[in-house]
Amino acid sequence: MNQATASSSPAARTADKDNVVVRIRHLQKSFGDTHVLRDVNLDLHETENLVILGRSGTGKSVLIKCMVGLIIPDAGSIQILNYDVLNLSNEEMNKLRLHIGFSFQGSALYDSMSVRENLEFPLKRNLGIYKSKELNERVMNALEDVGLEDAADKMPAELSGGMKKRIGIARTLILNPKIMLYDEPTAGLDPITSIEINELIVKVRDKYKTSSIIITHDISSARHTADRVIALVGGYSKYEGTFDEIRKTTDPELEPFFNY
Repeated sequence: MNQATASSSPAARTADKDNVVVRIRHLQKSFGDTHVLRDVNLDLHETENLVILGRSGTGKSVLIKCMVGLIIPDAGSIQILNYDVLNLSNEEMNKLRLHIGFSFQGSALYDSMSVRENLEFPLKRNLGIYKSKELNERVMNALEDVGLEDAADKMPAELSGGMKKRIGIARTLILNPKIMLYDEPTAGLDPITSIEINELIVKVRDKYKTSSIIITHDISSARHTADRVIALVGGYSKYEGTFDEIRKTTDPELEPFFNY
């Protein structure tokens, strides 16, 4: 992987460079004759926002699904919070997932539940919290963090796309994860709402001290959220550096991102 050496941005310097919370080495995944991930390597440091940038179909979402056990890779290794992910039992994997917040591209809200019920669900299922006072306090705190305190009793169908994204993030934050995984967080959103989601991602990192991987092909999202960028090209983690370093590449696979 081509690695840049220029000085990091002020935001990047908040990361603990000695504390690696995710380490992936030589990850490979094919579906039939289609080789999606050929050789992917990355480190995610504590309190860092790491953007995985690449065109659609380059395996970005496959990568993070491998991280949480939704897809089993063909080869390679994944260590998260010192756990060897590929050798965990189902019970151990479920325990690890409690420390990982996964913000799905489609928000993944339950349409039949109100916003409040969507946020209460992981508290009841994962933490065994059923007392109304504690549930309400945690729900309202999470909604306050994403600026949607007034949406508690709305149904998902009453929410805009941007609001659904925020509620999805709130539902992951409610378990106080150590790592956040964002899958195309600005997909399908208008430019103004996209900016708001990008600002929220940075706010979450600063308030919760999370370490985050942001999967995107949105160059504006990468610019606003990244402490560091890894570019996936042809199934390889080919380039690594700050946003300004990556944008200087002359690789024909990446140049169109910066020249639109």
